[in-house]
Amino acid sequence: MEYFNAFWVGGLICLVGQLLIDLTKLTPARIMVTFVTMGVLLGGIGLYGPLVDYAGAGATVPLCGFGWALSEGVRKAVVEQGFLGIFTGALTAGAAGTTAAVFFGYVAALLAKPKDKA
Repeated sequence: MEYFNAFWVGGLICLVGQLLIDLTKLTPARIMVTFVTMGVLLGGIGLYGPLVDYAGAGATVPLCGFGWALSEGVRKAVVEQGFLGIFTGALTAGAAGTTAAVFFGYVAALLAKPKDKA
């Protein structure tokens, strides 16, 4: 049942993204920022955590899951460090994902053969 819940929740999040692409004039960059921001906001008010508990990777893998991870990092850092945690929590929580993205982007750049678009 865990896989089913992850599949349908992740699919629903992707469906919302696809509808935003198809039915609005929003650019992909704005849609990505919207998803991350919604993850932060829903995490901040305590609504995204129960969705993560229910759907697992179906809720943490999409971009809104990254926003939720940032908000959780800030929340934990504020509890541990006080006011300074507002500035350090998101960096700590997002460090592994950001490092992986930079590393694999670098590897892909080394392996790819760039071409002109023309």
